[in-house]
Amino acid sequence: MLPGPLDFSDTISSMASAPTSKYNSHSLENESIKRTSRDGVNWDLSEAVPRLPGETRVADKEVIYICPFNGPIKGRVYITNYRLYLRSLETDSALILDVPLGVISRIEKMGGATSRGENSYGLDITCKDMRNLRFALKQEGHSRRDMFEILTRHAFPLAHSLPIFAFLNEEKFNVDGWLVYNPVEEYRRQGLPNHHWRITFINKCYELCDTYPSLLVVPYRASDEDLRRVATFRSRNRIPATGGGYESDDAYHNAELFFLDIHNIHVMRESLKKVKDIVYPNVEESHWLSSLESTHWLEHIKLVLTGAIQVADKVSSGKSSVLVHCSDGWDRTAQLTSLAMLMLDSFYRSIEGFEILVQKEWISFGHKFASRIGHGDKNHADADRSPIFLQFIDCVWQMSKQFPTAFEFNEQFLITILDHLYSCRFGTFLYNCESARERQKVTERTVSLWSLINSNKDKFKNPFYTKEINRVLYPVASMRHLELWVNYYIRWNPRIKQQQPNPVEQRYLELLALRDEYIKRLEELQLANSAKLSDPSTSPSSPSQMMPHVQTHF
Repeated sequence: MLPGPLDFSDTISSMASAPTSKYNSHSLENESIKRTSRDGVNWDLSEAVPRLPGETRVADKEVIYICPFNGPIKGRVYITNYRLYLRSLETDSALILDVPLGVISRIEKMGGATSRGENSYGLDITCKDMRNLRFALKQEGHSRRDMFEILTRHAFPLAHSLPIFAFLNEEKFNVDGWLVYNPVEEYRRQGLPNHHWRITFINKCYELCDTYPSLLVVPYRASDEDLRRVATFRSRNRIPATGGGYESDDAYHNAELFFLDIHNIHVMRESLKKVKDIVYPNVEESHWLSSLESTHWLEHIKLVLTGAIQVADKVSSGKSSVLVHCSDGWDRTAQLTSLAMLMLDSFYRSIEGFEILVQKEWISFGHKFASRIGHGDKNHADADRSPIFLQFIDCVWQMSKQFPTAFEFNEQFLITILDHLYSCRFGTFLYNCESARERQKVTERTVSLWSLINSNKDKFKNPFYTKEINRVLYPVASMRHLELWVNYYIRWNPRIKQQQPNPVEQRYLELLALRDEYIKRLEELQLANSAKLSDPSTSPSSPSQMMPHVQTHF
């Protein structure tokens, strides 16, 4: 359900009681160190600055960080070719900021040469992950100009003929994430007897229309190839094919049309901007419900989930194949097909299965990650930018909330994917299509995000997971059952009570470890007992000879 004033306080219960002095972040510093160590990051102990293999320091500068929660904090910013890293210089603050440069969307100069207000002269940085950062600098010399130029150069490398950091990253992992997805093997897996429906149940259409304002009404001229494809579906199933979008009845006989009312990329972009306005830096709890409703974000989530449910329902009935298309085929289409597959096939709810789903339905089929995210590009106002993939991951999170035992992966798995969607640390989400990745030799020259995840799977596993075969999931796509993903959208507020991991999950992990220990001990005892019974010299000659031993033990 929507987090209301009472429900919301459970999630942000520490808001009112949080200390107003400099960040209560001693644990934040320790967690940051622990996290980066687990991710294989090296630390320069002389400066306590994390550094990846291939990451080089570019500059450092003393600044005043204008913390939106605790006021100005003096610190030192370290800039590398991968990140902006700030450590507090104040004894009563353990503040740390660790921001991959790929996360930065916009860098602006604030204040002019005649600015008189305290800390009004510096830089204002807008991030893609819901944060804004403000740094005040001294007016004398070229302090602001130098930092602006250095940050702009390395945050937007493509505009300065520099490589994206993924091509400089020299990290090594014990698994190769590029081997996760093999199109031929995935096709064969779908061809197994109990998976035969996957071959034809969902198909995508690209370039089906001349105009593409939305998915509501999109008239187009059907291509011969498209007609042949639908005819093939009909001949295989001997039943009608159904579709989403707007097809001509003259072109497609014996077909039902469904209009899903999912808005276009521009509406989604503006909706997310409104979400950012209500979650960072301040959350007004007293007006939370009306503020959230005004963003329409959950309404969009509802429509996407509703559309995917319709696709899954038509397919699971065994009576129809589904043809899904929107204007281009790489945004709403990918959302619908991937979510429907997640509902229909339990394989995609495993860690490896979900990685394959992303590779297949998003990366290989041509979602325009470069255009939608703007990797290394300074044009923050580009109309092609839109949070389509974020919206998909949000939908997955909503499903995992409703079915807490159905997914092998946990919330941290989804957050990690989104963080590295922006970070440019890995090559997984770079470029708009496979041909561009092949030209740039991405699989040879960069590291896969799945290498990081699969080398430490335990960190991303859901302890409540119960593997089920062939169970179709139908989430409830109503506003009462959807909620804002607080641990993602509001995680940067230090007064938000984080649940990573929550006490129940931690206790469950401890019980699982205890269970595994007992099972291991039981197996050892059974093995020892079997060996003893198979040894003639130790075997009793009659049942009565065993009794004294039993009585002695008890």
